Amino acid sequence: MIYSIKDYGAVGDGNTLNTEIIQNVIDKCYENGGGRVLVADGIYKTGSIILKSNVELHIAANGVLLGSDKCEDYPEKTNLKHVVSENLPRFRNACLIFAEESENISITGMGTIDGNGTHFVVKKQGEWQGWEYERIDAPTPPRVVFFTGCKNIKIQDVSMINQPAGWSYWLHDCDYVTFDRCKIDADVRYPNNDGIHINSSRNVNISNCNISCGDDCIIVRANNRSLAENKVCEKVTVTNCNLTSWSGGIRIGWACDGIIRNCTFSNLNMTDTSTGIHILLPDKKWCPTGDYGREKTLIENLSFDNIVMDGICGRPICVTIHQSNDFCEAIRNLRFSNIISRGCDYPIFEGKKDCKIKNIYFNNCNFKKVDDDELPNYLQHGAATSSRKLGAELFLNVENIVMNNTVYGE
Repeated sequence: MIYSIKDYGAVGDGNTLNTEIIQNVIDKCYENGGGRVLVADGIYKTGSIILKSNVELHIAANGVLLGSDKCEDYPEKTNLKHVVSENLPRFRNACLIFAEESENISITGMGTIDGNGTHFVVKKQGEWQGWEYERIDAPTPPRVVFFTGCKNIKIQDVSMINQPAGWSYWLHDCDYVTFDRCKIDADVRYPNNDGIHINSSRNVNISNCNISCGDDCIIVRANNRSLAENKVCEKVTVTNCNLTSWSGGIRIGWACDGIIRNCTFSNLNMTDTSTGIHILLPDKKWCPTGDYGREKTLIENLSFDNIVMDGICGRPICVTIHQSNDFCEAIRNLRFSNIISRGCDYPIFEGKKDCKIKNIYFNNCNFKKVDDDELPNYLQHGAATSSRKLGAELFLNVENIVMNNTVYGE
């Protein structure tokens, strides 16, 4: 059954706040066993809404779901069942679209989710590096879509724009997730507006998507600090996507994450990106916003195949364990094949004496280094500066490197 929010009194003038009406329609659809909630024929402004089991939020081609420009319209949710909110990154659960322990939920349609992000950032004054804009001091929404403890999720065809310096999609301990033909068009000059953030989730498939972000495009992690029990992040597949990021095209792992394994990334184009593939394990003292886990990290069995990287302002591949991080069990079994890269530097792998990066395989890869003047100013290209500051040795504390038909050249 179809439930049009317009039929229930929602006003698509871009100014009227429709939060209560939209939530009432979702609740009615859920109570009647599920169906489609239709957003069409207008721009519908809303604050935080909660999606529920068996409900498809369908945004038609002539429909826009516009996030409110007021922080108070994204209240912190209380009495959550699946997470401890004070242990979440930025210690908050605020978002535009939320779902918890729900199943068979969807966001579909050729329409647009507009995060109204221009109201939550301010342009830096004077000389600046990194990103041209920064968050405002108010508690801006840290995420646009936040699903936790959910299963059977479909995100299809929808475009998301103008993110408020917050993650576009965050999947936190979810199972059986599909993204297909989605567009994420975040302003690259804004910090923190990650694309698809996959955390402690399983059986996730991302295909045919176009993602442009100021922060990382696709993130795979296992931060379990807000969950009742530790979960593995595994069986993530990313294929046939175009990625642009002023941070990382693909980022895997972070401080005190747990187990990340058995993931594949293939048929990708990365352009105008600070770092192509980034596996970074810092010390948790680097994480003042509380974005760190509680376990020793194990990252293993990752495959990267048929990837073109052009215009990489930092390094095409960075795999690093910070020397002060004592919470890493291993990084091992990484395969890179059929990669063509043009950028300002070469790949780098830096392990520790007591935790070496093991079993790295290159097959049919070409890494071309160009002069800085061939690419934009890396000092004002997001995270490119930090990528370029990594050590001079390309392989440090690494065990078992195999290279077949692989060229490091000017």
